[in-house]
Amino acid sequence: RELGKRLVVAGCVPQADSSLAKPGGLLDGVSLLGVQQFDRVVEVVQHALEGSTVALLDRPHGSRPSLDLPKVRRNALVEIVPINTGCLGSCSYCKTVHARGRLGSYTPDAIVRRVQAAYAEGVCEVWLTSEDSGAYGKDLGTSLAALFDRLLPLVPEGRMLRLGMTNPPHVLSQLDKVVQALAHPRCYAFLHLPVQSGSDAVLSAMRREYSAADFRTVADTLLQHVPGLSLATDIICGLPGETDADHQMTMRLCRYYRFPFLNISQFYPRPGTPAARMRRVPSHVVKERSRELSALFGSYTTNDRYDGAELTVLVTDWHLHKGLASLVAHDKSYVQVLLPFDPALLGATVRVRVTFTSKFHVRADVLHMLHRPPPGPAASMARAAAAAAV
Repeated sequence: RELGKRLVVAGCVPQADSSLAKPGGLLDGVSLLGVQQFDRVVEVVQHALEGSTVALLDRPHGSRPSLDLPKVRRNALVEIVPINTGCLGSCSYCKTVHARGRLGSYTPDAIVRRVQAAYAEGVCEVWLTSEDSGAYGKDLGTSLAALFDRLLPLVPEGRMLRLGMTNPPHVLSQLDKVVQALAHPRCYAFLHLPVQSGSDAVLSAMRREYSAADFRTVADTLLQHVPGLSLATDIICGLPGETDADHQMTMRLCRYYRFPFLNISQFYPRPGTPAARMRRVPSHVVKERSRELSALFGSYTTNDRYDGAELTVLVTDWHLHKGLASLVAHDKSYVQVLLPFDPALLGATVRVRVTFTSKFHVRADVLHMLHRPPPGPAASMARAAAAAAV
């Protein structure tokens, strides 16, 4: 405002807290775009450039933007397909339902068409995303398992499918099918399964609708039956009412599973949520618990087993770090594998031998190519990478 710029604020924040747009509020006089109105972004920007303000925050029941809207992919080789919006939960600390509403699933036919089109355009990876993938289809009388049955046969040789975050109770009800999907050769053996706490008392206060034992059942079954599974999880430290004993239960759970990916956050009271009205744990205690958990996570590595191993990886990106360009690939377990820079391999599936391991990635040398890059964006991405890395 001070610079005379026209502003458009989009996403969850204006959608979840309308008070921000009231006179005197932080977003007063700013154009707003809600989570289910982004297909009208051009219209809102035009109004803003003309000096007027609009607020498109309606959330009509059952209305979702088309999956076929024009897009510019951040990574030309990766397609992100939302399979549902909103949530079935009522977590005491979360504003997802405030911002995105209750569960709304895209039809299986719409998802199938989008995935088919993406692979036909030369995309190498498709990510299925949502606030809770496991809840997919419950509003339509179908399920994530049934969706997998339709999607996995569509994945071409040398391409991959990745499942996004899902909460434990919705996996528990279709565990056998999820095991089959994650074990499929063209689906990454990776799952983001937030536990949030190892204490049943805290999970109950969070209204998470599962117990620590439920999480362990899901995790143990997946780890036993999906070879090489990488399991990611989330922890919230310091929910109001969390005791030292509760925290130690979380520590024991994380120590047992040694998650290769662990997202640690400190409780933050989101206005309008039940947890925001609860008596908070002292901030210095929350910080100490977060530090303790972070120290545990930093004390181990799960990639040592890859030292000297031969892997099959899909190359989907490249990056430049301290003047060194590398290709970025992932193996079946979605472990990040960095390779010597050769832009012609972008989009290819290659066989590699690991030469170095660290906590968050491994390095490897290319042995030979298994599948060439598909026609499409891989060639132009390779040319751009070659020019940028000079």
